[in-house]
Amino acid sequence: MEVHDEFIPEDEFATVLERVPQTCVEVVLERDGQVLLAHRTKAPARGEWFWPGSRLFKGERLEDAARRIAREELGVEATVEERVGVYEHFWDASSIDGVDSRHTVNIVYRVRQTDPDESVELDEQHDDYRFVTGDEDGLHEYVERYLADLNLGGD
Repeated sequence: MEVHDEFIPEDEFATVLERVPQTCVEVVLERDGQVLLAHRTKAPARGEWFWPGSRLFKGERLEDAARRIAREELGVEATVEERVGVYEHFWDASSIDGVDSRHTVNIVYRVRQTDPDESVELDEQHDDYRFVTGDEDGLHEYVERYLADLNLGGD
């Protein structure tokens, strides 16, 4: 099947988001026992330290999406290590005008950089990044859940 990654006009996308959950793929980039969190500049997680992620395109395989997201949002080539799990997020915000909330179904992959010396270069959705061990305070509840499932959480 051909991958459909075409732009969807905002009014059409808003109609979809008002009625159905959005399928997303997120990547947990691991390096030396730590994982990368990126500081979000866009809703629904604006201002949060969160995982890079994006919607799944029609016809796109999940692992291909994980590699695409690492490339587009972090500027690195990545190898998929494992599927961490499937999660659901309920947000009281959205990046689309007129849409008050967002429901996402998130398929999360643990990935490693193909070239560990390659530097991370963020896209416009993020303004900073850091690597964490899971012992940090003040992380978003969804991030804490992933960290626990990765056996990196402080609990």
